[in-house]
Amino acid sequence: MNKRILIVNVNWIGDVLFSTPFLRTVREANPNAYIACLLHPRCKEMLEANTRIDEIILYDEELAHKSIFGKWRLIKELKRKKFDTAYLLHRSFTKALIACLAGIKERVGYPTKNRAGILTKVVDEPSEELHKVEYFLNIARACGMEPKSVSYEFFVREEDRKFITKLLQKESISEKDTVVVLCPAGNWPPKRWPAENFARLGDELAENCGAKIVISAAGNDLKLAQDIKSVMASVPVIAAGKTNLNQLGALLERANLVVANDTGPMHVSVAVGARTIALFGPTSARLTGPYGEGDYKVMSGNVSCEVPCYDITCADNSCMSAIRVKEVIREALNILAKHDDR
Repeated sequence: MNKRILIVNVNWIGDVLFSTPFLRTVREANPNAYIACLLHPRCKEMLEANTRIDEIILYDEELAHKSIFGKWRLIKELKRKKFDTAYLLHRSFTKALIACLAGIKERVGYPTKNRAGILTKVVDEPSEELHKVEYFLNIARACGMEPKSVSYEFFVREEDRKFITKLLQKESISEKDTVVVLCPAGNWPPKRWPAENFARLGDELAENCGAKIVISAAGNDLKLAQDIKSVMASVPVIAAGKTNLNQLGALLERANLVVANDTGPMHVSVAVGARTIALFGPTSARLTGPYGEGDYKVMSGNVSCEVPCYDITCADNSCMSAIRVKEVIREALNILAKHDDR
């Protein structure tokens, strides 16, 4: 009988992407296993097309599974599926307890949140801070599974490519056009490069390369996209709120260049192999930056602030403002020139 494996994943889009080298490693070590992933609903799209797993099981901690009764329904569902092994990428005690109560005999993870007693295999915490990709792969290595690659991956479906082709065609952008996608948002304001900088960058690339500029963001960042457009001399396409996560992956894959803050979309861009400029300020590229193979460039400014900094109330934003527009323009032009030479 084939092994049945449950991977208890993390709760944020970027971190879920960081888990994909772990998923690939588990699949390569267990080619015939049935592999399911326990996942927060907001991250579902991140793994929907991932061929390394057979099933996504949603754990909705805010709604369906918030109560004790909701959690018990989930436990009964996991029991029925008869998993042999659970790999706990998430650090929570509750998720480890759910795996235990679901009768999963082998439970592997870090001894965080005082949960060592309900794990059957405790993986020692690394002696130094690792990139999230390596933090997850450390669990695989502790179980004798050596990764063949540390690059993360995002699978793009043909239906999503067709959607993006039609979306761009409606804006008079053809397959021959040079497309630059700007991702100016960020889950907290101090991670955002100033909007006027994105505007200047877009105008320079439109004028010097004839690039078609697309501003991509979630629907709740539509105003940010419109604010950038309002101060641009060129006319960008606003894709904010027009794509889901899978369609965003197809848009970034189509782009000749993506310029993004430290966000989930930046990592999706790297994962689909797009040429990417990643703008880093308060967060550490060493810990949460692009990782593995790919055509990407991390840019940050020189400031005296300690990095990483998680002061989400910071109004100064000096670390992001220190990334000079002219330097990003120069890097972007170099990348697009290389593309033209191919």
